[in-house]
Amino acid sequence: MNSRRQMLKQTLLGGAALGVPAAAVARAAPPYHRGHEGQRVADLGDGRYLNPIFAGDHPDPSILKDGDDYYITFTSFEATPALVIWHSRDLVNWQPLGPALAHPPGSVFAVDLIKHQGRYYLYIPIIPTAISQGLGQQPGIYVIHAERIEGPWSEPVSLNIAGHIDPGHIVGEDGKRYLFLSGVSRVQLSDDGLSTSGPIEHVYDGWRYPDDWVTEAYALEGPKLIRRGDWFYMVSAVGGTAGPPTGHMVIAARSRSVNGPWENCPHNPIVRTRDASEKWWSRGHATLVEGPAGDWWMVYHGYENGYWTLGRQTLLEPVEWTSDGWFKARGGDLSQPLPKPRGGQAQAHGIALSDDFSQNLLGLKWNLYDPGLNELRRVRYEPAALVLQGKGSTPSDCSPLTCLVGDHAYEFSVELELIGDVQGGLLLFYSRALYVGMGHNGTRMSSYRFGQASPYWKEPAPAVRRLHLKIVNDRHIVTMYYSEDGRQWKRHGLRAETSGYNTNTGGELLSLRPALFAAGCGSVRFRNFHYQARG
Repeated sequence: MNSRRQMLKQTLLGGAALGVPAAAVARAAPPYHRGHEGQRVADLGDGRYLNPIFAGDHPDPSILKDGDDYYITFTSFEATPALVIWHSRDLVNWQPLGPALAHPPGSVFAVDLIKHQGRYYLYIPIIPTAISQGLGQQPGIYVIHAERIEGPWSEPVSLNIAGHIDPGHIVGEDGKRYLFLSGVSRVQLSDDGLSTSGPIEHVYDGWRYPDDWVTEAYALEGPKLIRRGDWFYMVSAVGGTAGPPTGHMVIAARSRSVNGPWENCPHNPIVRTRDASEKWWSRGHATLVEGPAGDWWMVYHGYENGYWTLGRQTLLEPVEWTSDGWFKARGGDLSQPLPKPRGGQAQAHGIALSDDFSQNLLGLKWNLYDPGLNELRRVRYEPAALVLQGKGSTPSDCSPLTCLVGDHAYEFSVELELIGDVQGGLLLFYSRALYVGMGHNGTRMSSYRFGQASPYWKEPAPAVRRLHLKIVNDRHIVTMYYSEDGRQWKRHGLRAETSGYNTNTGGELLSLRPALFAAGCGSVRFRNFHYQARG
């Protein structure tokens, strides 16, 4: 399971992950503006913004302009519920609407969110997990659709497309609908977009960068298409998703017909990290979008220098169309503020992560990691409490409940009550093979590092059924605390350094995030989850 996603990428795109140490950022970035609970936000409040527009793990952004409104969603992998859709009117400040896929039939890869003839569609690559594969679920690209962006969304419909990921929808000059795929291949869709009506054909070989450039692999992926004037433009990515920070990059090609031939842009690569001293690494998987005032922008993801642990974050960069009908990225040094898109309407960005569990926020704040069929039934809400039924025996096999963070330093805490034969706890969780934290079974505390229980450290925590737990992550230095009353805290005897809890050591292309877990036959009642950024 731990290497399944990376092996799939290598099979479809080629390459292997490589590790690169963090480098110092060349120019000191100005301070971020702070929103809910001190979380960093892009809007500086003075007509400028500072990337990222989505802090934390928001990879493979798929953005849709719908009149004056913008909608965006991201790869969610094994999270359930999946595919939260966000709304904006200025491209910088976003509010979540809710998850579009309540019960994903597997791991969700890079999707395409589109609108066609008044209806919304999400084209979704699905890779079965071990559980869903055992139930007969097949890999491939699926589609869900809705009359309203808020839903309800349909159940997934298989397009019977295997061996490809990263769909990109476009309507050709013939009025027919097409999906472009990793590779780059293409398949024609039926008029209703719910089935294919032709074979999968390879249509584009990509732009080749010099062989001495340091990349992960060639890995042609993520084709996103627009039609502007007499031209179709295809924006794609090469160079690999992670690995060396100078790898992932954005390239472009154009054609007067959806059938090609495709002419490579003379300005390629449009976006590339050229040196590890830059603020943003491995930048790629871009989509072109028209701004509120008619100017143009690119939305794509990148890793933050020194913070692989936060996953791939979403960046916004201005685009200039040139006299020859091509375009160039004009953001320059993305460690510095940029003028916000003109026009549009601002709103508060994001949501508070603290949760008193007075309402069901599954999908908006919380997701089960790699759950089985109908496993949302493990979660039950009581007045001001969330009850999580136990599963498995350790954090590795219990499908913990996780939430996404995007700050460099933060703390989070929760009160737990053990019900029956169960272990409950608090983690910083990357994957089933990589996490740090602590759990308690009513008799003793278990201490976790490196994705396993420490066999040597016996933390002298009290034998109680109710306990408060707290974790502080101060720029990769993790300190843990526990308390019987939530006021007098005892520091755990172990600390951890977690900068290596990332894709280049653990695979999976995920991020390190807070998690609640319940392992065993009983249940854990959680109360008063509190989150606070620490600068």
